[in-house]
Amino acid sequence: MKLARPLLVPAFALSAALLALAAPVAHAERPMNVDDAGTLTRGDAKLEFGVFRDDETYGLEAAAGYGPIDGVEVEIGLSHARDEGVSPAQPLRGRGFALKWVPHASDTGASFGLKYEYGVERSRGSRPELHALVGLFTWTFDAGPRLHLNLGRERTREHGHHENTSTWGVGLDWPLSASLDLTAETFGARHAGPDRALGLRWRLADGLKLSAAVGHGQARNFANAGIAWEF
Repeated sequence: MKLARPLLVPAFALSAALLALAAPVAHAERPMNVDDAGTLTRGDAKLEFGVFRDDETYGLEAAAGYGPIDGVEVEIGLSHARDEGVSPAQPLRGRGFALKWVPHASDTGASFGLKYEYGVERSRGSRPELHALVGLFTWTFDAGPRLHLNLGRERTREHGHHENTSTWGVGLDWPLSASLDLTAETFGARHAGPDRALGLRWRLADGLKLSAAVGHGQARNFANAGIAWEF
């Protein structure tokens, strides 16, 4: 998960950072950032907890999701981090909300939908906000791998400044065994270089999963690890 630094930065950098601000609600399925065209089953819920590092920013994140009706999922997320790249170190607190609608979902072949995201981050003297609309597409192969494509548009605002930016992402879930998946993804925003990450997802039991990923992009390294429970 990336969090925007409170220092003055170019508009494209602010936009890219805020895109990942809502990471607790933006994960396709831990540990990915590229989202999938799928939702929780009606009446099901999930809880997620994780730790992350993005360059010199370290933190914790938590999220909860619920499927109120078929094809719809709502999520809320919270994060708390510390940016060691500034002096004095800067505390960062984020929260997010997402609403996902998937009118067509299939066990094989194409699934597609839309997701709205809102994220806000608080630090000393700074409160950047993000609004985003993302188109979701997933192709599930008969052998099990899933290919995800995200295309979006986001609007960021801080200190009266607005910036509109196009976003994109491509991700792959590849089953290595009945309980272990490999994840690979690349994602980014207009005017910013791509991020790339590799991860693993391990099913401990029905609905319970551990995950971890490492990545690099825009002259920095990042990583996350966590646990998710669907019930």
